[in-house]
Amino acid sequence: MKDKADNKPNFFHRFAQKVSDFVGNAWVFVAMLLLVLAWIVSGPFFGFSDTWQLIINTTTTIITFLIVFIIQNTQNRDTKALQLKLDELIRVHKLAHNSLIDLDELSDEQIKELEKHFVAISKSNQESN
Repeated sequence: MKDKADNKPNFFHRFAQKVSDFVGNAWVFVAMLLLVLAWIVSGPFFGFSDTWQLIINTTTTIITFLIVFIIQNTQNRDTKALQLKLDELIRVHKLAHNSLIDLDELSDEQIKELEKHFVAISKSNQESN
């Protein structure tokens, strides 16, 4: 969503995109792996105490909890954008089935039936070639 005043994506959109890009980076994974290894190595120095365990448990729980929502927000937005692009391609292509435009609105049973229909078409085309 864009702010009406400056026509830029809103703060949360920008924040979610940047965080998602950051946590998706391979170097962030390596850094987190090294951090966990450092935590493991530090265990003997802290006597593998409850506090030592609580630090990693609390930290990873909080990070995971927050990142799930950030990534889900980004994923939802990307999926909607991709769906709109596909809908537009279906709409403008002369041979496309326009009934597929709202495919994401169908029930699971309807999607399975449609899938069976297109599998049958595919088999028919393969047999005729």
